[in-house]
Amino acid sequence: MSLKHAILVLLEKKPGSGYDLSQRFKRSIGYFWNASHQQIYQELKKLSQEQWVEFEVQAQAERPDRKHYRISAAGRSALKAWLHEPAKPERLNSELLVKIYAAYLADPTALLPDLDRRIAAHREKLDEYLGHEPFYLDKRGKASRKQSLMHLTLRYGIRYEWNWIEWLTEVRALLVDEQAPAKPMLETLIRASSRKTLAKR
Repeated sequence: MSLKHAILVLLEKKPGSGYDLSQRFKRSIGYFWNASHQQIYQELKKLSQEQWVEFEVQAQAERPDRKHYRISAAGRSALKAWLHEPAKPERLNSELLVKIYAAYLADPTALLPDLDRRIAAHREKLDEYLGHEPFYLDKRGKASRKQSLMHLTLRYGIRYEWNWIEWLTEVRALLVDEQAPAKPMLETLIRASSRKTLAKR
């Protein structure tokens, strides 16, 4: 996948300016694909040159004119063709995993501050994702096919955070007590996070 496809996906949903796309990116695709404001503007320029997007210039009284983009017929065709292409396997490069692998070489508790920071960060992100979930369902707990597909990407994020919290907690227990928990802690974490999310509403 490339950034241009992510931008085309957003434009297919709704036209907008570069700034609009940058903000919408942060609230949706930005959870699983990183891109800076500058990168989005650069990619929009390339997409315009390829005629995959079109734009109209909108005058603004007290600010520079802005370009309002929309996906073109050629861009929509390219997006549909990309959906049929196989996704490339993702590669993992994790400094933390290498440190844990070699933790026996030194005092293993030296890793605890980093583990605690990571657990806290994943808990915070998990609560954020759980807070988004009601917006994908109607009052009867149902959703359209389009909403359901977007909801599934959110569910991936929820499971991702759960897995990290559970695994990091097991690593921490092994470093401190020299014994990992006998049972996975996933169900306990789900209940705790759900209670915390409900309490915020």
